[in-house]
This record gives sequence, C-alpha cells and structure tokens, in this order.
Amino acid sequence: MKRRKYGAVIGSHLGKEIFETVEENSHKYIFDRIAVGDDDGYPLNQLKKDEVLFGTGLIYRQAS
Repeated sequence: MKRRKYGAVIGSHLGKEIFETVEENSHKYIFDRIAVGDDDGYPLNQLKKDEVLFGTGLIYRQAS
C-alpha cells in the first residue's frame, strides 16, 4: 500500500490542492510546474529525468 505524506498547500489547480512536497515510498518530491494537457490527458514526454506526474497535471521533481 502506498502512503503519501504531503507538505504545505501552496496553491490550487483545477480545484485540487497543490502541495509543496509529496513523500511516497521513502522518496521526496518537490512541486515544479503544471503540465500541459491535451484531449488525451497529460503527455508524459514533457517529464524530465527524476520527475513524476501527480494528481491532475502536477509535475514534481525528486528532491536531492
């Protein structure tokens, strides 16, 4: 079971909270930017190395 721990709320996007950080499975991620969406969702080719897509189009980068 995945357990997530969320940092402070720093904004919202499409009615959902944006958290400053997300911790999951002993990895910490920091909010970076909002993904560009199209009719099919959010293309994963906009992710860089060490980035993940959480929620509705929120891109987080892995903390060092």
